Order: sequence, then C-alpha cells, then structure tokens
Amino acid sequence: MSLPKHVKIVEVGPRDGLQNEKENVSAAVKIELVDRLSRAGFTNIEAASFVSPKWVPQMATSSEVMAGIERRAGTLYSALTPNMQGFEAALASRADEVVIFGSASEAFSQKNINCSIAESIARFEAVARAAKEHGLRLRGSISCSFGCPYQGEVPLASVADVVGRMRDLGCDEIDIADTIGVSTPRKTQAVMETAARAFRLEGISGHFHDTYGQALANIYASLEVGVAIFHSSVSGLGGCPYAKGATGNVATEDVIYMLNGLGIETGIDLDQVVDAGAFISQHLGRKGVSRAGNALLAKRAG
Repeated sequence: MSLPKHVKIVEVGPRDGLQNEKENVSAAVKIELVDRLSRAGFTNIEAASFVSPKWVPQMATSSEVMAGIERRAGTLYSALTPNMQGFEAALASRADEVVIFGSASEAFSQKNINCSIAESIARFEAVARAAKEHGLRLRGSISCSFGCPYQGEVPLASVADVVGRMRDLGCDEIDIADTIGVSTPRKTQAVMETAARAFRLEGISGHFHDTYGQALANIYASLEVGVAIFHSSVSGLGGCPYAKGATGNVATEDVIYMLNGLGIETGIDLDQVVDAGAFISQHLGRKGVSRAGNALLAKRAG
C-alpha cells in the first residue's frame, strides 16, 4: 500500500498544548514559541483560543499573542472560536482559520456542555456563516471519535453523522480526534475509512493523543488509508485530563522523525522544532516528553 508523499502537520502546541498549564505562560513566551515554529516551516499553527478566560485562563492573552507574532507567508494561524463573541475576537486578531468543535460521543457532549451533539453543532451555524462571509478558512474538530471516557465505545455511525454535520456547515478540514488516546491501528483505520465516506479524504486530519503509547502507530495506520494531515504538539505539550499523569498530544518531533524515515515530505526543519521544544520546556521547568527530541538533544550534547 502506497503512503502519501507529502504530509501537512498542524502544530497545536501553542494552543492545545499550553491551555491546561497551571502556571501562567506569558504572552512574550507564547509569541516566541509561535515565531520559532513559523521559522521551522509549519504551514498551519494553532496559535490562539478565544474562549472565556474564566474557563481557560491560559488563553486570556490570545489577542496579545496574535498581535505580536511575526507572520510567515504561507502559514495559517488558527484560533479556536466557541461562539460569535470568540469569532469576532478572532477576526479582529487577523486569524487565518477559525476552529469549531463537537464530539462524536453523545455522553461526552452532555457531560461537558450539557447539550446534545446536534444542539452543539447547531450553535456553530452562525460562526460558520460568518467565517465564509469574511473569507476565513473553517476547520471542524470532532473529539472522542475513537472512544469516550463516559460511554466507552463510540459507534462508527456516530462519527459519520458528526462528520456529515461539519461538512454541511462548510468546513474546509475536519479533525478526527482520539481525545483520550485509546485507539489502536485497526480501529483507527476503520474510523478514518468511515470519515472518508462522509467527507473528502484530503480534508480529513488525525489528532492523536499518546496516552497508551499508540499515537505513532495510529498515524501510520492513517497514512495507509491515505490521510495526509496530522496534528501534533511540540515537545509533547499538553496532558490528557481523563488519565492522570498521562501524556496528551503526540510530540511533533516524534512524528517528523518517523515521517522523515518514511521518506515523506513535511517541509519542516526537525532541528528547529527540537530547538523550539527545548525553549518551551525550559520555560515550563521540565523535560519534554518527545523521545526523538530528547535523543537528538543528547546526541548534540555528545
């Protein structure tokens, strides 16, 4: 089975990776991180989240970050927008792409936002229309597509249903997310094949968490299906709130190291990503969880 020749990596560290950090990370540090990642060659960086600071204090500086970054030609700077207020803030900050989100799990939707999947998606209709009216790219993210902390198994039909709803809102790209990191390769392929029947394959992305150490295997399994967009977080930033002490997003350095070994082009400079990972890890006062990143740093040190 032939694998894609080129893969797009969406770097989510500055938003998804940092949002759960308890200690405040200054806007200046976030700006430096985004700029380092831009210089490394990413064509899509999730840089901000315009949600209420009451719920996500770490993202309160998003407008400042978006105003301060050095924008690289050819790079999309994305922002999470849960409602029209968030959309207006993203528009004012010159975001290139806005991200809306839902869940493939009815139990997760009810538990987290107290409404059904259908109701949650309907809330984004105004945001989706506004994005199109202003010429912004629209991305939809579907959490718990491979498993749920409350209901366990998530039916393939549920994934297909939410993909279809996101498609009908006009999403340019749809993320299929393993929020709790429970998937394994065969299941991953079944889910991705299901998603691809409801939306064009080239617009589907994989967002894998490494809770059980399966993220790279799941990315490879997705490559075999033809998926060519993946999310990752520099230095493995981010945790899994449903598994105490577990890692969250798969580390960008590990993904790029694997793709380089497969001869798949990303356009990203791995050494610069390792440097960016070392930079943010130092500021957070801990060692990064990327095995490739740590190995390459140790090799440099001799």
